[in-house]
Amino acid sequence: MEAKRQDLNVFGMTCAACSTRVEKSLNKTTGVERANVNLVTESAAVYYDPEQISPEELIGVVKHAGYDAAEKMSKEEKDAVLEKQFKREVHRFILSAILALPLLLTMVTHIPYLHHTAFAMQIDALINPTIQLILATVIQFYIGWRFYDGAYKALRGKSANMDVLVALGTSAAYFYSLAEYIRQLMNPGIEAHYYFETSAILITLILLGKLLESYATSKTTQSIAGLLKLQSKEAVVLREGKEWKVPVDELSIGDVILVKPGEKVPIDAVVLSGETSIDESMISGEPVPVEKKAGDTVIGSTVNFDGAFEAKVTKRMDETVLSTIIQLVEEAQGVKAPIQRLADRISGIFVPIVLAISAVTFVIWMIVTGGVLDQSLQVAIAVLVIACPCALGLATPTAIMAGTGRGAESGILFKGGEHLERTAKVDTVIFDKTGTLTEGKLQVTNVLDVHEDFARFVVTMEEQSEHPIAKAVLAHFDGQKMSATQAERIRAKAGHGMTGVLDGSKVSLGSYRFIAKEVTIPKEADDAMQEWMKAGQTIVSMSIDGTFAGAFGLLDTPRLEAKEAISRLRELGVKTAIASGDQRVVVENIAAELGIDEVYAEQLPNDKSDLVADLQKQGHVVAFVGDGINDAPALATADTGISIGTGTDIAIETGDVTLVGHQLTLVPQTIQLSRATMRNIRQNFFWALAYNCAGIPIAALGLLAPWVAGLAMAGSSVSVVTNALRLKRVKLK
Repeated sequence: MEAKRQDLNVFGMTCAACSTRVEKSLNKTTGVERANVNLVTESAAVYYDPEQISPEELIGVVKHAGYDAAEKMSKEEKDAVLEKQFKREVHRFILSAILALPLLLTMVTHIPYLHHTAFAMQIDALINPTIQLILATVIQFYIGWRFYDGAYKALRGKSANMDVLVALGTSAAYFYSLAEYIRQLMNPGIEAHYYFETSAILITLILLGKLLESYATSKTTQSIAGLLKLQSKEAVVLREGKEWKVPVDELSIGDVILVKPGEKVPIDAVVLSGETSIDESMISGEPVPVEKKAGDTVIGSTVNFDGAFEAKVTKRMDETVLSTIIQLVEEAQGVKAPIQRLADRISGIFVPIVLAISAVTFVIWMIVTGGVLDQSLQVAIAVLVIACPCALGLATPTAIMAGTGRGAESGILFKGGEHLERTAKVDTVIFDKTGTLTEGKLQVTNVLDVHEDFARFVVTMEEQSEHPIAKAVLAHFDGQKMSATQAERIRAKAGHGMTGVLDGSKVSLGSYRFIAKEVTIPKEADDAMQEWMKAGQTIVSMSIDGTFAGAFGLLDTPRLEAKEAISRLRELGVKTAIASGDQRVVVENIAAELGIDEVYAEQLPNDKSDLVADLQKQGHVVAFVGDGINDAPALATADTGISIGTGTDIAIETGDVTLVGHQLTLVPQTIQLSRATMRNIRQNFFWALAYNCAGIPIAALGLLAPWVAGLAMAGSSVSVVTNALRLKRVKLK
């Protein structure tokens, strides 16, 4: 039996180890063929045998792994759940920050030569150990309980993640401080050392990082809803000679529909009668409307310009081009697994080793001291404190926050740390053409004027049209005064052009083929227009009283900074390519002008996403840069989808990185910043672990008091944060 797909919403996952654990649990279950779990979208796509296992049992497997699950909810239902979770996390962070602020002040009392000053003594008086204990306890066990819960699930699954590190480090600091508090209560004369602020501040900072990441990644799930809004809701169907308005979902293959000028094409169909031009930029990305006549196919949700036509429905609603795009985006997002955090991999080795060293140290000191528990315990705790993963926990989020902050200042918006990490490995960048590498609008590039009334009549005719070509022609004459023209009987000839009577002359304006059928074009003029067409230009020509009067050549021109952006990518060792729905000659000309390595022309949305997938199979890490709805599948499939901020909301939400504005030089800057951030993270790991590796043996020998270990631990955190802040000054070019 063919495997059935069941989509689940999974809640409670906090890191890549969580999604991996859920995925392993499902894949080990009898009856499950395969399962893909996505941390970002909090979803699971499970292919299973319905004769062996039911959806309810699949949900039970996820719950047994320690997470909540439900059958796929509607967007509204899921948004309500996520909004409730997000608000709860915001409230917890605010409470944690308020409670941690007084504890932050106590850090001055740990600094040598300052802890006996009047300021330090005032802090001691105002924030005494009992107050510290109360504040830290609330943060540790109410706000920070999620880390204990996550650590328990990880250890139960025989793995160690960041939750284990956080729980271990904060617990070492908290419980040592608690022991010191009890010891001082029993013997008020002794000097106790408290580290309540260490655990409280670490938990607060990690909560902030999680909060920012949750907010950014939640935006990626909105793209599907945006695509759905594009679909037509109603259609005019012809039955028994009458027009009936029906919901699009009720259309069947073979139904005949009527589409009038200005309306959306409701569903994929083939034209039976009538001629028109249709704006297919939603699919192809190209600004020039496409002429349609009997026998041509039309695509659902595209816009009909200037002629009514009848068409026969050829596809069901779930098979249309737009529905296919929606499915591609869903599937591409569903199989995108976030990169396993380096910190989680380190923790899988580091945490067990530290625990073992601490335990061995305790046993050895018990033997050496003849069973002196107090001294043995202090040495063992010193090992844990010096090994506290505060710096390791800060290594990634501080660098990512600094890197993304620097990016935001430059107009580069990353949707999460995993996207920044993945972008650093990009070796191939594919650009969409129209609206990305080019201006996205036609411009008059050549003019052939052989009649004294040509320009005047062109303006008069084009003023009657809303066509994109008309707007480009009028923009060409903007500011020039044209003498008044008496215009009569101006009519749009669907799919071809316009006709009319101007100052008593019969005038036709339209495509090369339209005018060539009406008049004989002089050889010199015809040769010129043929050259324009070879260069990929759109031709608009005119005849006056049966005589050729002139022509325009229009082209979508490259952006001024496009060539510079391609050059900088080459300097970074990145290969470039262009993918476009336009004809090959146009795409090749643009590529040659800009110095782009590879050309892929006449690409539909699914072709672009297939192209990305093919390059990935060859071992390339691919970034796709686009701005249109037609780019959404490729943006979602790419290792890094880079969307232009001036593009459509769908492209922006589907992409992993959004460029504010439309400066293409931001593309190489994005890769440069990502690489700098990843270098910074590796440096942070070095400094974080260097303190631990140097301090652990010293502490194990009993040469490091717990408060000194705490100071060294704080020093490692300071070095990590200071190093991360260097990213704020990195120069992008």
